[in-house]
This record gives sequence, C-alpha cells and structure tokens, in this order.
Amino acid sequence: MSQPSLDPRLDERLRAAVERFSEVDSELASPEALANLDRLRELGQERAYLEPLASTAHDLWSALEERAGAAELAEGADDPEMRELAQAELLDLDARIGELESSARSLLVPPDPMDNRPAVVEIRAGTGGDEAGLFASDLMRMYQRLAEKKAWTVELMSLSEGIPGSIKEVVFLVRGRGVYGRLRYESGVHRVQRVPETESQGRIHTSAATVAVLPEAEEVDLAIDPNDLRIDVFRSSGPGGQSVNTTDSAVRITHLPTGVVVSCQDEKSQLKNKNKAMKVLRSRLLDRMIADQEAERAHERRAMVGTGDRSAKIRTYNFPQNRVTDHRIGLTVHNLDEVLDGALDEFVEALRLAQEEERLEAGGA
Repeated sequence: MSQPSLDPRLDERLRAAVERFSEVDSELASPEALANLDRLRELGQERAYLEPLASTAHDLWSALEERAGAAELAEGADDPEMRELAQAELLDLDARIGELESSARSLLVPPDPMDNRPAVVEIRAGTGGDEAGLFASDLMRMYQRLAEKKAWTVELMSLSEGIPGSIKEVVFLVRGRGVYGRLRYESGVHRVQRVPETESQGRIHTSAATVAVLPEAEEVDLAIDPNDLRIDVFRSSGPGGQSVNTTDSAVRITHLPTGVVVSCQDEKSQLKNKNKAMKVLRSRLLDRMIADQEAERAHERRAMVGTGDRSAKIRTYNFPQNRVTDHRIGLTVHNLDEVLDGALDEFVEALRLAQEEERLEAGGA
C-alpha cells in the first residue's frame, strides 16, 4: 500500500498553529497578561480556538507515524498472518488519517465572532399574492420548530398579517448558542411550488418569500448619530384597520444617511416599541456592513455561500414531489414535511462545509 502524504501547506499551517498554541500558553502565565484583563481575554479566546487544532495535529502526526510502521511490517514480515494483521491495521489507520485531516482543515478556519450572536430574522411575502403570505407563515413556523429543537428562545419584534393564516412581514429575534452561525445561511429568496387551497383546477403555483437573517448588533459595533434619525410616532392598528390601542405608541425610525426604515407597534409602550425598533435598525446597519465586506471578498473567490445577497434564489420547496433543493450547493432531499418541521441540520452542515472549503482555499490551504 502506498504511503499517504500530508499536504505540505496543511502541514505547515498545523505546525504554525501548534507553535502559536505554545506561545499563547506561555504568555497566559506571564505577569503582563495577568495584569491586563483585556489581553487575558484575547489570549483565552485564542487558546480556545488553538487547543483542539493542536490536539488534532498531534493525533494526525501520530497516526501517520503508526501507519509508516504498519506499512513497513506489512511489506517486510515473513509471517503471512502478521502481514495480514498489518494490512488490516493499515486500512483502519488510513480511515483515521482521513478523518483527522478533514477535522484539521475544518478547525483551521477561524470561528466567526458573529456566530454566537442572537439573530434577527425578517420574513416577507414575495411574489404570489395570498399564497406567498401563507408560505411566509410556513417559513416562520419552520424556524420556530427549529428553535424548539435547539432550545433557543424566540421573541416577536414586529408582525404584519394578511388573510387568516398568512403573513405579510414578520421580524423576530432568536437567542441561543450558535444561533446566527446556523441561521445565517437562510438569507435569500425561498420559493414554493404547490397547489393552493384556492386553486380549483389543481394547477401548481409558484410563490416566493424572502428571508433576511441579521446578527443582533451591540452598541459597540457601530455608533449611530441621533441627528441621523427621524423618529415618527403613530397609532398602532391591527388587521382590518381596527385600533389596537388609542395612544400614539407605534414608532417608525428612519436612518437618513441610508434610508433604512424600521417600524414597531407590537408593544403598548412607545418606549418599548422604540427600543425594539432601534435594535432592528442596528442589526440592519451592521448587516449592511457585513454584506459589503462579503461582496468585496466575493471578487477574490467564488463566494457561493454567505455573500449576503438577499435577491438570490436559494431554495425551492416542491410539494408535489416532496422535494427540497438548495440551489447554492445542489443538495436535494425528499423529506419536505420534516424540513418544514425544522429539520434543517442537513442543509446547515452542508452549507457550512462549503463555506469552510471556500475560506480554506482563500487562505491557501
């Protein structure tokens, strides 16, 4: 059996990571670091990233050494039974080396600091009339079911309903471990193909809804000049124009430099509505910054995943064929009911892997 060789670029990056891990450990114990809380926090975060990488690198190198010994035994042993055992060990080691190399490549991609942020999710009915609104409602339920499975919490920020059971627009905040990192790939146009309940001829209609997933912004992320804001208050209303309350509690905030407009009317308190609207505004402005950065990087690489392009059709839900297809990576599954019930892990993991491969290629490994 031929000796597998480690990609020299991968080996070089692993050795650099292991060396840096040792340096960080030493600096963490230094009086200078112990006296500087900010530096101590930075080093702790860097160590948390490097530790599993260093451990995987050592395991990979050990497995390669073991394989070299097993290969020598398989080729040079006089005892046929010993050679057979060595060849069986080679098969096991080859599989382990492949797994460790894959893990090492994945770990070399630095974690995105945004991944653990809460996510602001915005869903809007697109083309397709009432059917688009019903599909937007289906998408909201899909993310709510996903949140239940992951033990995340969902807080409604804003809701505009259409006909019974449909949604024109909804904005909600999702909190939990790794929320934005898992939901960020949902941004884009979601398309549905099915026979609407109102269709008497049984014809399949195509409708769409847009999803935007934004990282919740913190005040330190960007400064908003109060002079750049126009704040209007008005009386909130419900479906059919009936008054929800008799005070001007609803709030509309316009960010004048960008033209971004955010409204909130779900709370009876004007202050609470203003705070919610500001939270969404910050997230939209931060998302714009991230999208601009991704667009710049997209010129340097293929950028199939995660460019922040909200106009791209990303997924089709075909009811007659029980099929869901993600067009960015060509992944098709035939369990539409389960997907709409929150079973999105297969798509999330495939999309994350595709992005990791792109980032690794961009990084030269």
